[in-house]
Amino acid sequence: MHERSSVAELAASLKAELDRYSPGGKLPSSRALVERYRVSPVTVTRALAQLAAEGLVVTRPGAGAYRAEPRERATETGDTSWQEVTLSADAATELVPRSVDASGVLATLSAPPPGVVEFNGGYLHPSLQPERAMAAALTRAGRRPGAWGRPPTDGLPELREWFAREIGGTVSAADVLVTAGGQPAIATALRALAPPGTPVLVESPTYPGMLAVARSAGLRPVPVPADADGVRPELLEAAFRATGARVFVCQPLFQNPTGAVLDAERRRAVVRIARAAGAFVVEDDFARLLVHEDAGPLPVPLAAEDPDGVVVHIRSLTKPTSPSLRVGALAARGPVLERLRAIQVVDSFFVPRPLQEAALELVGSPAWGRHLRSVSRELKDLRAAMAGALAQHLPELALPHIPVGGYQLWLRLPDTLPEAALVAGALRAGVAVAAGRPYFSAEPPAGHIRLSFAGVAGPAEIAEGVRRLRTAVDELTG
Repeated sequence: MHERSSVAELAASLKAELDRYSPGGKLPSSRALVERYRVSPVTVTRALAQLAAEGLVVTRPGAGAYRAEPRERATETGDTSWQEVTLSADAATELVPRSVDASGVLATLSAPPPGVVEFNGGYLHPSLQPERAMAAALTRAGRRPGAWGRPPTDGLPELREWFAREIGGTVSAADVLVTAGGQPAIATALRALAPPGTPVLVESPTYPGMLAVARSAGLRPVPVPADADGVRPELLEAAFRATGARVFVCQPLFQNPTGAVLDAERRRAVVRIARAAGAFVVEDDFARLLVHEDAGPLPVPLAAEDPDGVVVHIRSLTKPTSPSLRVGALAARGPVLERLRAIQVVDSFFVPRPLQEAALELVGSPAWGRHLRSVSRELKDLRAAMAGALAQHLPELALPHIPVGGYQLWLRLPDTLPEAALVAGALRAGVAVAAGRPYFSAEPPAGHIRLSFAGVAGPAEIAEGVRRLRTAVDELTG
């Protein structure tokens, strides 16, 4: 059972028993709860913290937990209906309404109910995260002189240098800004490069979080179809010509959701086409450190072969480590770097120094290489387990491409299988999958689902999840 499931179940059990205690009454000790419910001390601590956050219990260090005094409920609820008029009036004056559908993002951020197999996650399972190495890095970082002081707004020089070496080519530390992960970096890049109301070219399909960021900035995402070799250059060139766009956002390596890798000829063409259009390419290199063991040599980032400053490069340490290690980088050359820097400073000042120091300690430790090699092996095995289970039990779901990096498979549904009904039916059967619709900025050509294999405990859980998905399909087609 996942730790978070145990915490939720224990919190629910304790909540149901609170009426046994009078206000101010003491709950059983942590040791008694560990023995009674057969859970770890960490689970007890987290469950009590959850109840304390809800105002149901009060914890006193060294004394225990007590039922909280009942709080008086506010009788006046207020009237917020006026906001509908105001928000609608704002939308009427905007060239591109900034209302945002965050469902595609929330699908990867929200934990499913206990007992549901998580095929819709966007992060590594806790067993794959380098928790010990991160804890040790954070401890060492906390002992560094000045660790809690104000960092440089661009980021720690040593961390910027590390990111520059990772990107390669002639990218230097002076070209790098440290960011609070990949998503804020995308937001900064789009706000810097495209004024509200203008088009931005995107791969189709593409990452829903990027579409949400673009729309929240008042931009109009324009899809450019991609295939197993990445975006199609002839369609990209036509899209630049037809729209006058000055930005193209892409994931050249292990694209989300398809897993495609932009081939060598297309890599050169994309940069050449953008340069001819006077446009920028935003390269989201989110999955480079999620390469599978059997992938072979990887192409270098687009930014490493771009002396003219066409490419704005984004990467992050979050995906190969933990959702909470939100440290990433923006790399750019030329006058655009100053605009990126200004927007980031205005939005967030800087990334907290302890987190930057911890990131430096982590990537500089021997544990870092061991962790990446372990993740590479595990992702390969999980991908093989999921692809094999799908081929055996769900052959009607088309899997046109099996990636050698990233954490997901992209499946096309038969025309007779409604996407929304399948997603809902799968959840009823006990498996959470991601609907394909949020990955398209316009009408999708067919129904799809995305299945993540990184957020599960292992091959056995994958087999069970596919079995449950088979049940959902049978209910819709039987």
